[in-house]
Amino acid sequence: MLKRTLPAAAALLLAGCTVGPNYKRPTVPVPAGFRAPEPLAPSQAESFAGLKWFEVFKDEKLQELIRTALTQNYDLRDAVTRVEASRASLGITRSDQYPQLAAGGEVNINRLSRDGATPIPAALLPSQNRNFGSAALQLLSFEIDIWGKLRRATEAARANLLSAEETRQAVVTTLVSDVATSYLSMRELDYELEISKRTLQTREESLSLTKQRQTGGVATRLDLRQAEQLVYTAAETIPGIQQQIEQRENQISLLLGENPGGVPRGRSLVEQDFPPQVPPGLPSALLERRPDIRAAEQDLIAANAEIGVARAAYFPQVSLSGLLGGTSTQLTSLFSGPHSTWSLIPQVTQPIFTAGRIKSGVRLAEATREHALVQYQKTIQTAFTEVSDALIAHQRVRESREKQEALEAALEDRLRLAYMRYRGGVDTQLNALDADRDLFQAQLTLAELRLQELLSVVQLYKALGGGWQ
Repeated sequence: MLKRTLPAAAALLLAGCTVGPNYKRPTVPVPAGFRAPEPLAPSQAESFAGLKWFEVFKDEKLQELIRTALTQNYDLRDAVTRVEASRASLGITRSDQYPQLAAGGEVNINRLSRDGATPIPAALLPSQNRNFGSAALQLLSFEIDIWGKLRRATEAARANLLSAEETRQAVVTTLVSDVATSYLSMRELDYELEISKRTLQTREESLSLTKQRQTGGVATRLDLRQAEQLVYTAAETIPGIQQQIEQRENQISLLLGENPGGVPRGRSLVEQDFPPQVPPGLPSALLERRPDIRAAEQDLIAANAEIGVARAAYFPQVSLSGLLGGTSTQLTSLFSGPHSTWSLIPQVTQPIFTAGRIKSGVRLAEATREHALVQYQKTIQTAFTEVSDALIAHQRVRESREKQEALEAALEDRLRLAYMRYRGGVDTQLNALDADRDLFQAQLTLAELRLQELLSVVQLYKALGGGWQ
């Protein structure tokens, strides 16, 4: 009994041996808080990224566009196929750990002639038919995974699958952000077009007034030309804005996986409703939330496992092949004892001289792991930078937008007073025209700042890893 137990225990011990380093998550310094214009104290509040994308983007038309993109976008569909390919690759790699069996059979039926070039008497050839049959169950070459080479390969393939899945989620996050950014940019252009048309109408009315005053001898020809200049300036901006709107619609159609066409509108730029508070949450939670960080870590895990695959080449490779079956001239007795056949072929291969090939393979695997480690660390630092940039933009752009709103209100009052004085004959038209130009530019700048404030929220949501849930 002891003689049987010791070999079995030794076999189990060898089967549990796995060469190569076991993965340990690298220590990455995490800041106490995200950098922002106003330092944010560490907060246990739920991160803004914890909201579902349809809880952030409340415009019904925008939600419809995002849903369509999540179904039809080419990049996302490509990411899904990569996941399926990685899953199939894992199945192929994992199958190498198990024996591969194949069954085969053969029946050979011959008829011999007695009347050939040399006739054969019937006594020597009692039967003209000869039947030969064989059947076998074959054990294909099966490598016994003593050193854990196949297990490490499976570990790497599994990590590649998880990386592909995390990459798919990162594509979802980017897609939601891109659709929202393009839609909001389009609505800002719509708002600019509305401002330009309204300004053009106001200037045409002013031009009509100037013509009447010139007819009455109050306004000069110079006043008329200045009024015409403002009309043409406002009219010239409209085709350029319309061009940008149509190109933006085409961009959205591409994100949706559709042919170029119009895009339905929902809420206007000034009606977009985002959460008033955008807490970023804890910096340490960012490592678990962002799919690109998790994908980079899975790449590191796969590269770490490949070192074990490379190191296993130093050790002997033990493989088995065999066959179990039977061969007979009578099919009825094919599987009887005297006609059975079997073979078992153990094989051991030990590298002796490879001209440095194995050593170079290990070095390559280790260098690949170091590359994956650098990319993992860089991805984390990039994530912290993106969150900080979005927080800074959100606060600074909001401050600029508030100042620009005050400027627009002052210019509107200035324009009203300038035209009042011009119509009353106590001031020249030049001041009124200057006020009109300044107000038009201020309104366009305010529209851009409103867009930048909304986009800063979108970018913060993306930087925090939201949108893929």
